[in-house]
Amino acid sequence: MFVNENSDPKRLLGRAILAPTLDVVNTVNEYMSALHTAESRSYFSSNAVCKADDDNGIIGDVHTPEFLNSIRFSGLPNHTLTLKIGSPVMLMRNIDHSLCLCNGTRLVITKLADHVIEVEIMTGSNKGTKVLIPRMSMSPSDPKLAFKFQRMQFPLMLSYAMTINKSQGQTLSHVGLILKKSVFVHGQLYVAASRVNNLDGLKILIVKDSSSTTTSTTNVVYHEVFNNL
Repeated sequence: MFVNENSDPKRLLGRAILAPTLDVVNTVNEYMSALHTAESRSYFSSNAVCKADDDNGIIGDVHTPEFLNSIRFSGLPNHTLTLKIGSPVMLMRNIDHSLCLCNGTRLVITKLADHVIEVEIMTGSNKGTKVLIPRMSMSPSDPKLAFKFQRMQFPLMLSYAMTINKSQGQTLSHVGLILKKSVFVHGQLYVAASRVNNLDGLKILIVKDSSSTTTSTTNVVYHEVFNNL
């Protein structure tokens, strides 16, 4: 549906697989990238505990480079970023509003260099413009993380698949919605289904277990939000 050897990379930006959770998104992106036969390159991040949180080096000694490399958070690029020419990617930081290079912008990779990545903007008024993406220093904002660290990496993630929350604002021609678990936030199912501009382009896969044949899923609606309407 999304990738084969003769796929036009530009067609991929009108298509996406959506899922409620990041672990499913990562699995799908890795699978889809493996199907894409093109020049590839792996980039590795540099990670360090923020000095403000490093109590005389104690935290730095406890949180080894291997541990920091293993951390995955929504909104933070992975330690290992394997990219291919023609792959769709999503920008994870605001870089240049005048070019619409904002968090959530989808792009296509055109060149892979040592210190920059060339991409083509595929949506908006600057569609077709090629720009260079540098490495950036980023810190996760998740309050569940008990310490702060910085990751130096390209602010990109593969975008064959994305979380439902990350898809807000996107308009797509084909959407594949994978529900290994039910949605867990009010309005999340509506957001996913409304990304597609043509009902025929929406496919939903509900996976409860290997023997399941269910064709329904649980929606989440907090009726309290309607009390003041």
